[in-house]
Amino acid sequence: MTDAAIDRNLALEAVRVTESAAMAALAYLGGGDERAADEAAVKAMMNRLGTLILDGTVRMGEGEEGEVEDLYTGQTIGTGGAPKADVAALAEDGGFMSVPNIYMEKIAVGPDLPDGVVDLDAEPADNLKALAKAKKVKVSDLIVCMLDRPRHAQLVTKVRDAGARIRLILDGDVSGAVAPALPGSGVDIFLGSGRATQGVLAAAALRGLGGQMQSRLIVRNEDEAARLRKAGVEDAAKKYDLTDMASGNVTFAATGVTAGPMLSGVQTENDGWSTTHSMVVRSKTRTLRYIEGHHHVSKLAQGG
Repeated sequence: MTDAAIDRNLALEAVRVTESAAMAALAYLGGGDERAADEAAVKAMMNRLGTLILDGTVRMGEGEEGEVEDLYTGQTIGTGGAPKADVAALAEDGGFMSVPNIYMEKIAVGPDLPDGVVDLDAEPADNLKALAKAKKVKVSDLIVCMLDRPRHAQLVTKVRDAGARIRLILDGDVSGAVAPALPGSGVDIFLGSGRATQGVLAAAALRGLGGQMQSRLIVRNEDEAARLRKAGVEDAAKKYDLTDMASGNVTFAATGVTAGPMLSGVQTENDGWSTTHSMVVRSKTRTLRYIEGHHHVSKLAQGG
């Protein structure tokens, strides 16, 4: 099989991994037990990842080795043999920035904009003015996406004072950061802070979509500083761009569990079928594919 064919095959296999996780988590949806949903998703992902023909290393997992049983940072994944890959999305060996699960400031915009049109260190009003000028619209036409969190109260005020509109999301800042680069999302820019691991995943998707993103790690205490040093991060104040976080040939896949700005959620029918909505992005070809999967419950246990 050629390298190109292997890349394409891994892209589809990556979707099968996320489909499995979404379907496993769905069984716990609405039950109030997020931990059980997460454990079911991790187990499903591990089962599927173990079948992939690659020599993979988990770069962003559920925790450190010894903290969690599966999907820990540094864990080997796959059947072994070529290609060597970092696993979070999928990247060439060494492609993903290794970060512990701490917080990160983020700003992201979509494709076809001048390089550096926005800057993490600039005031929201200045970024919005520059973005509106680049898009040839009014600031009042811009939609800003951010997580609905108390820590963003001051940022919300600054954005509204600048005249832009806000779309708050309850969770999933990967989808929020990627939304400005998705056709028809209605989102122009993502602002705010969230988990660093989610930031790297968003960077992987934006690499294939042609967007821009900047980030900076947030260190709140000595424990987090120590975790950064262990991960090999020497300059905690550094401002990162897309290629700092996700370099080389990157494949990003995601499947919606519930509806969000990036994907529809899993839909179940009374006839024993469930429908998943997924996306897969490849930086090598800059392609975005949406995949609708139809799964019969009798086949789920067989890894269909």
